[in-house]
Amino acid sequence: MAARSWFLALRNALRYFPPEIQKKLVLEFAEELRLYGHIYMYRFFPDIEMRAYPIKDYPCKTKSAAAIMLMIMNNLDPSVAQFPQELVTYGGNGQVFSNWAQFWLVMQYLSEMTEEQTLVMYSGHPLGLFPSHRYAPRLIITNGMVIPNYSTRDEYEKMFALGVTMYGQMTAGSYCYIGPQGIVHGTVLTVLNAGRRYLKAEDLSGKVFVTSGLGGMSGAQAKAAVIAGCVGIIAEVDEAALLKRYKQGWLMEISNNLDHCIARLRDARKNKIALSLGYHGNVVDLWERLVYELDTTGELLVDLGSDQTSCHNPFSGGYYPVQLGFEEAKQLLSTNPGKFRTMVQESLRRHVAAINRLADKGMFFWDYGNAFLLEAQRAGDNFEYFFPSLFSGRIGDIFSLGFGPFRWVCTSGDPQDLATADSIAMSVLEDSIRQGVSTSVKQQYHDNIRWIREAGRHSLVVGSQARILYSDQRGRVSIAMAINRAISEGRIKVCLFPLDMSPGNSFSLTDMAVQNFVGDAFRGATWVALHNGGGVGWGEVINGGFGLVLDGSTEAEERAKMMLSWDVSNGVARRCWSGNDYAYETICQAMKENVTLKVTLPQKVVDEDILEQALQS
Repeated sequence: MAARSWFLALRNALRYFPPEIQKKLVLEFAEELRLYGHIYMYRFFPDIEMRAYPIKDYPCKTKSAAAIMLMIMNNLDPSVAQFPQELVTYGGNGQVFSNWAQFWLVMQYLSEMTEEQTLVMYSGHPLGLFPSHRYAPRLIITNGMVIPNYSTRDEYEKMFALGVTMYGQMTAGSYCYIGPQGIVHGTVLTVLNAGRRYLKAEDLSGKVFVTSGLGGMSGAQAKAAVIAGCVGIIAEVDEAALLKRYKQGWLMEISNNLDHCIARLRDARKNKIALSLGYHGNVVDLWERLVYELDTTGELLVDLGSDQTSCHNPFSGGYYPVQLGFEEAKQLLSTNPGKFRTMVQESLRRHVAAINRLADKGMFFWDYGNAFLLEAQRAGDNFEYFFPSLFSGRIGDIFSLGFGPFRWVCTSGDPQDLATADSIAMSVLEDSIRQGVSTSVKQQYHDNIRWIREAGRHSLVVGSQARILYSDQRGRVSIAMAINRAISEGRIKVCLFPLDMSPGNSFSLTDMAVQNFVGDAFRGATWVALHNGGGVGWGEVINGGFGLVLDGSTEAEERAKMMLSWDVSNGVARRCWSGNDYAYETICQAMKENVTLKVTLPQKVVDEDILEQALQS
């Protein structure tokens, strides 16, 4: 950093403190800036057990404020967060706040907030409590809302060092993270649907899924493989992350020996045993070993492949080059970041070369929305096959049907409340199937019913008592209303709140996420959030999100109906206009069920020859 930037970063940090203690703090902050490139204010790290306490334990004037406090502390729980001391929940740099002074200020504001105030957050910084009204959101969050011309990775690094912005990922900076369970569910559905589409298989026993990453969200992949019934081999370079997932019971076995990994893979594949095996090593070595097995035995040992390294942040520790060991690579990153970058790109080229070789023989690979394909292309890789991203390849059709992630948290902290909510959700989906739904919707409902049953069996709760499923508009509204009734009847002790993230931009257009953010705010959301970067990376996507407290009241039910219907219909209408047939059918059905919904439908160009004729003329 230039001297002027150091000056500004220190001055920015000291704004949180009165003059009488600034002289003492400035030397500490300068040392943090020198060592870490950012001022985290470690001296203010809370000396408390950071976790999601029952909502009644929070000293607040409103349930909404207490619910927000609960989720903030859940995001920073050491059993949940990837780097809690740096306020990073997942993804290597997805933060809740930029520094610990912000944490304390936010908690103070929430303890004071009434139903006539709204807390405004600017990229981790609490701007303050502002007068509003009881129907307004209690919290509005924006993260990284940078003018597009400055929304580059280099500019982010400068602004982050100055303490004026931060990267909130999708659910870290919006206080919506429920631990790795969220991505377990998404990965289960991804693997199941990939099996159906590309392997023509409903039963994945004996099928092999190879991927990488066991850190934050990626730690979910091991559980997902077992729940889907396949053989999962997951590579991880960081032994601490590997052991954390093993001790939590999310990994069945671990090994640092590729010979052993291949032997276990063959045995589980032959005997159709569901297995999650963590390989302590670089995934490029694993992919290249699978190529070696193909070349020497003629046997393709992998059916499905993906990647969940933090490739949105590849040159700052999100992806480690195969040429070096983990500790050696970390040292190089610190001493020679330029050389580290070059080695990462070399590693990415080897990574893709191995994937291409296996894909040539029938393996199917997809990008999990982590910018792996994007960074590989930037590194100069030539893909011999089109590998779809998570959204275009698997999630796209589901989103077009109106399905997407739908989370809830039992704020009592009581596992029995979660069990009751699970039962309610399954009953709602089963009732919908009996009443009649399309074949494609029916398949998704069955997958989610299976998921809820398996989630209970596999003890997926880490942190708050939470659950996730994917549902369409009908399912979301019906589940929210049923849970709200259960609260009013006393079957669930305290309020729950559905949490959702609006999908990001499409083809560089981000109208949908912004419209969802705004529309949710005036349709009843307890809090709303808008982020630069999502899970793909700074400057690559915009995502919106919301939280909604359910307290058993009639007002909460009306808010849920209005907001959830809008949030889904907006996304489906956008997909309909882009030409998706599933979305066209879905939004037409929604208009039949709600006569106040009027969507502009696209007219098809029946004769595309007229386009060619126009161009030739």
